[in-house]
Amino acid sequence: MLLSNLLRECLDTATLECWEPERTATPVRAFAVRLHATGCSLRETKSILALLGVNRSHQAIFQWVHRVSDSVSDPPSAAPTRVAVDETAVKINGEWSWVYDAIDTETKLLLDVKVFDRHGTDSAAAFLGQLAEKHDLSDAVFLVDGYGYRTAFFRIGLSGQLDYTERNLIERWFHTLK
Repeated sequence: MLLSNLLRECLDTATLECWEPERTATPVRAFAVRLHATGCSLRETKSILALLGVNRSHQAIFQWVHRVSDSVSDPPSAAPTRVAVDETAVKINGEWSWVYDAIDTETKLLLDVKVFDRHGTDSAAAFLGQLAEKHDLSDAVFLVDGYGYRTAFFRIGLSGQLDYTERNLIERWFHTLK
């Protein structure tokens, strides 16, 4: 499934009165607002959108964030049973950063996105810890690649499962973006 299809499926924002007709689709703008709400800076959000083929200025994203700050509810919490987690390197302002994502594979809900300046077990554990604070992961099975997620799971008290046979959704998205 293409990320653009996922955005249309997950973010039902067509009825928001605060959105005026713009050249950027409403689900993409709502996705950018959600990215910023998860802690991404305006420039990091701009870079992530650029990976999706959406080239907008950080000033435009600033306007989207402030136009809908009271109109969009907090991201939904979930109790997923299968969570796909992956990371990829992106260049932001000439520096390499790492984007970590998690998705509920059954509902296709994007659970969280976070950008780190380093790649490693510490970043993975921080991402998974924040994910566990937002969502009920007590019954979740995590689909991850072989990268050091086992140590990260141990650090925060989650159980993980390596799954090489079923390529997770996020990994497919990252490959379609490159």
